[in-house]
Amino acid sequence: MTDTGFGVDANLQDDAKSGGPTVVYRHRLATRVWHWTNVVTLFIMLMSGLTIFNAHPRLYWGQYGANNDHAWLQIGSADNRGYLRVGDTTVDTTGVLGRWTSASGNTVNRAFPYWATIPSSYNLAVARHWHLFFAWIFAFGILLYALWSVVSRHLTRDLLPTRKEIAPAHILHDVAQHARLRFPKGEAARHYNVLQKLSYCGVLLVLLPAVVLTGLTMSPTMNAAWPFLLDIFGGRQSARSIHFIAATLLVLFILVHVAMVVLAGPINEIRSMITGRYRLPKE
Repeated sequence: MTDTGFGVDANLQDDAKSGGPTVVYRHRLATRVWHWTNVVTLFIMLMSGLTIFNAHPRLYWGQYGANNDHAWLQIGSADNRGYLRVGDTTVDTTGVLGRWTSASGNTVNRAFPYWATIPSSYNLAVARHWHLFFAWIFAFGILLYALWSVVSRHLTRDLLPTRKEIAPAHILHDVAQHARLRFPKGEAARHYNVLQKLSYCGVLLVLLPAVVLTGLTMSPTMNAAWPFLLDIFGGRQSARSIHFIAATLLVLFILVHVAMVVLAGPINEIRSMITGRYRLPKE
């Protein structure tokens, strides 16, 4: 079947005619390839990024960042207890962040534990190799998918919400329906709803570019080639903070996304992202 976007799979319409479920071709090949590539790439980048963060578990605003400078976020340990400090607020994180017990039973002072990092042992050089290698795959994937979305009109046809959809009443209605776990059925499930469109556009047009550009800003080589990046983000330390915040928001998006997949029917949802075909839930 030709990859033409949303629509009923002509080869499977007999199911609907016989009273069976209607099957639509929901996800194009480019979307599916990009999705699963990102699953692998993002996990490796996030875990290697935590190892890099462990080298200096503090975040700053501005041009400078050293042990004696004021950090707006810090993960560390004091009095044999781990803590997370954001501004003037300190939270005890014993056993999770800052100070934890390793697999060997030894107490270790490290922002993030071994099971959340690549490599599991602390090795900054190896972590940077992993992070930067997959960062290029991630960045080129975003660029290619963005270009394809524009050329194929996937962005304007499937992702950008209409004026009617972004009306406050419409958004509040969708929020209320999701809060009651009432997901779209029948024809309404054929397309992305407004909450999906807003979240996907936010990730594709804001978070992903922010992650890539702030990552480039932290590179001394890119500072020499594109010094304007330092001006845009207010210095390398500010870029590092924005990079961390954007990555955290991506993690939150992934968690919500996975939760929605489970609640909406994981077999149907995952199958559609593998084969492209999606069975519309009956009304």
